[in-house]
Amino acid sequence: MDTLMQGAARDLARSNRAVALTGAGISVESGIPPFRGKGGVWEKFDPMAYAHIDAFLQDPERVWREFLVVLKATLDIAAPNAGHHGLARLEALGILTTIITQNIDGLHQAAGNSDVIEFHGTFARYRCMACGARISSRRIDTRRMPPRCDCGGIFRPECVFFGEMIPPQRLWRSEQVAASCDVMLVVGTSAVVQPAALMPLIAKQSGATVIEINPERTPLTDSVSDYFLQGGAGETMTELLQQVQRHIAETI
Repeated sequence: MDTLMQGAARDLARSNRAVALTGAGISVESGIPPFRGKGGVWEKFDPMAYAHIDAFLQDPERVWREFLVVLKATLDIAAPNAGHHGLARLEALGILTTIITQNIDGLHQAAGNSDVIEFHGTFARYRCMACGARISSRRIDTRRMPPRCDCGGIFRPECVFFGEMIPPQRLWRSEQVAASCDVMLVVGTSAVVQPAALMPLIAKQSGATVIEINPERTPLTDSVSDYFLQGGAGETMTELLQQVQRHIAETI
């Protein structure tokens, strides 16, 4: 009789149109705190005072000095963990096509995934508000507040601040890949923040198998997920990947 892990691995090994939805739970193992929940960033910083577009435009120096510098210091030293590397390996095997992520750290790309829809943008890159020039986070000079482009414009993260809309193209693409996948991996997300939380529902309604990897049960677990693999992202992804590769080897 198949275990949940074996069944999930078998279905994933047979897929060539898998999509992953990832959240903060995959990046906490890289030392990046979640924004919401216990121990989250919003326990230390009022999001309306530091992460709303109006607050940034009104006083960019304050937001940079008191918030963005702290966040940048954490993200600049973070590295992909086993969860990220497992998803990159699934792409290399021709199984995973796209990642939809709620994270803003750029670690999926650093691990090697090539098609990443960053639902909320990223803090790994910054954009000049005057000329539009883009620069990686590690190249930002924080000795001057707020950091400025050579043209004199102020740099802002390429994230979606509170008070800004998620770019329609990202939402449209997310819905399209969710509707066309045959397996959706849900990794490290509580599946309560909309509209990202809709993606597993769209996948399920379109006939996809939903594999959930989370340390705790979520609203998806009993009503949407076909497999619930309880555990941390890194350890669980590593075991799942080993099983997937075993299934592939057996079919060769």
